Amino acid sequence: MPKMKSSRSARKSFKVTATGKIKRRKAYRSHILTSKSSKRKRHLRKPTLVSKSEQKRIRVAMQA
Repeated sequence: MPKMKSSRSARKSFKVTATGKIKRRKAYRSHILTSKSSKRKRHLRKPTLVSKSEQKRIRVAMQA
């Protein structure tokens, strides 16, 4: 049986924190930024954690 391959995009998109939670970037920050307020763009800069319901699925994709 061959080894399971991890999703390379998932490996690059997510990081595992020291406590084992998964960190991700926020969406809606890539283009059409002129129509978004400075406050909204500033809040989108900060990373956030993946929701508990999605953690297992991402962990499988990452093989971590």
